[in-house]
Amino acid sequence: MASKYPLVLNGTSIEELQSADNVAGLVIGTDIQAYDADTAKYDDTTANFTGTLQNGGSNVVVDTDIGSTVQAYDVDTLKADTADTLTAPFRGTITTDNDLSFDLNATNNFSCTPSAGGTLTFTNHTAGQSGYVLLDNSSGYAITAAATTKITATDLTTISTAGVYLISYFDNGTNAYCTVSASYA
Repeated sequence: MASKYPLVLNGTSIEELQSADNVAGLVIGTDIQAYDADTAKYDDTTANFTGTLQNGGSNVVVDTDIGSTVQAYDVDTLKADTADTLTAPFRGTITTDNDLSFDLNATNNFSCTPSAGGTLTFTNHTAGQSGYVLLDNSSGYAITAAATTKITATDLTTISTAGVYLISYFDNGTNAYCTVSASYA
């Protein structure tokens, strides 16, 4: 005996539950979901929905969200909590900043041609950040260092002499530690 409604013992007979029937104080169709052939069940393999799907008040992700509001799966996506091997170049931009003050939030690599003497400074320190400054001090302007820029006196003298230098830096979140190449010009 197949029935689209659950069966219930009603006194001495078995009957199908109908919409608006009252079972244990609960009304079918109001307090309890009445049978509906279009209602998806947990064991359905395909269910077609319209409107916004929710689970506990949160919207459910659907296929059309993937690639627009949800990132699609990509085996090549870098993750912050796993070791990754880069198999293609990973490039950053070069920021031109001629005042000798380098904002580490801007990029990792800088180019600088000062027009006057100044103080070698790194701002927005970020632990673990490293990079380079291509310094073209062809005019030989005097360069000093900020307290949070750790560089040897010899290297400061070197970059204050006319020439083109590559300054490498490593930041520990508080200080930028610098080394300097010989002059390229």
